[in-house]
Amino acid sequence: MTKLLYLIIIVAFLDTFIQLPIITPYAQELGASHMLTGSIIAIYSLSNMIGNVFAGHWIDQFGRKKILLIGMLAVSIILLFYPLTQTGLQLFFVRLLHGLAGGALIPAAFAYIGDHTGKKNRGKTMAYTGACIGTAAIVGPAIGGVIAARSSIDYVFILVAILFMITSVLIINYVKESYVKPDRGQVSMSHFIPLLKEPLLIQASLAAFALMVSNGTLAFALPLKVEFLGLSSSVTGILLSTFGIVALIVFLTPINKIYDRFQPLFLILTGISLIGISLLLLSFFNSILIISTAMIVYGLGFSFVFPSMNRMVSDVSSQVDRGKAYGIFYASFSLGVVSGSFISGTVAEIFGLPFLLSAAIMITLAIVLFFTAQKHQTLLKKDVIRS
Repeated sequence: MTKLLYLIIIVAFLDTFIQLPIITPYAQELGASHMLTGSIIAIYSLSNMIGNVFAGHWIDQFGRKKILLIGMLAVSIILLFYPLTQTGLQLFFVRLLHGLAGGALIPAAFAYIGDHTGKKNRGKTMAYTGACIGTAAIVGPAIGGVIAARSSIDYVFILVAILFMITSVLIINYVKESYVKPDRGQVSMSHFIPLLKEPLLIQASLAAFALMVSNGTLAFALPLKVEFLGLSSSVTGILLSTFGIVALIVFLTPINKIYDRFQPLFLILTGISLIGISLLLLSFFNSILIISTAMIVYGLGFSFVFPSMNRMVSDVSSQVDRGKAYGIFYASFSLGVVSGSFISGTVAEIFGLPFLLSAAIMITLAIVLFFTAQKHQTLLKKDVIRS
């Protein structure tokens, strides 16, 4: 069943990535202004963040399978409304509903993964989930762009809706509930409070936010950097693919043993530091060779951070609150997506140094995580001494 969960993760993230190259032109076709187009792009992540939190509670209250299935079916129906939209405002509301419904998918899938893996091999399993997301990130935009160019943007939404319906059938027939009934009576909204105070979940959520801010910086500023160097836009695609391919190599080869050999926080700190270094290289150097090297370094950093922070969330939660834990975590993820491009665009407009600011955020976060971890360890030692 774990392999089917990997497929579900690919399909869920494919829904996001396949629309990246088409939403802006689709909004423009419907006559949306630049401001409304920006809102159409942002509202998905904002509503997704809200969906993550509420779905997190329902996943613990009603079980993983039921919420995952409801989310899949809801998204498949909402996708069919895209071809029916006639105005930019209608597209805005469809995206809002899409984000809310889609917010249930990833927390439910990762709660399943956490339920089915023990601590000894959880890091390696999370590496495979990273590979699933990397696959969707590489394949999705290419498929969306090709279908839109050769036929119609409408067919992209129809294709994804069909994929979601097929996946829903697979969930009904082959996915078993991993959440035992006696535990459901213990579920309460009040469980959010101790989770919000849990140091490891806070650290993982901060890492998720920063990672997505850096990703948003790349999405915004790398094309501008390539254009400044007088290179074609295809170079941007190659550079972005480079970091994805490097991450996939780490996720899928024996290198992935590092996730079970080293502590998650150590890998997160190492990865964030590598990402900070790569952003500094992108900020100060204009050589295509150094920029390519920076993307390789970024890919290594990304590969260290992503599985490790997911493992931390799974380790710190139990079946009773794992859905809520992943809801909080992926809400931070969505907030980072929204913030990344906005922060980069604002800084580029005022100071012209988006990579430098993002590097500063990453390095600052690494320092904050290090000292909060030290403080947490000190408190744990005191508790041990007292007991």
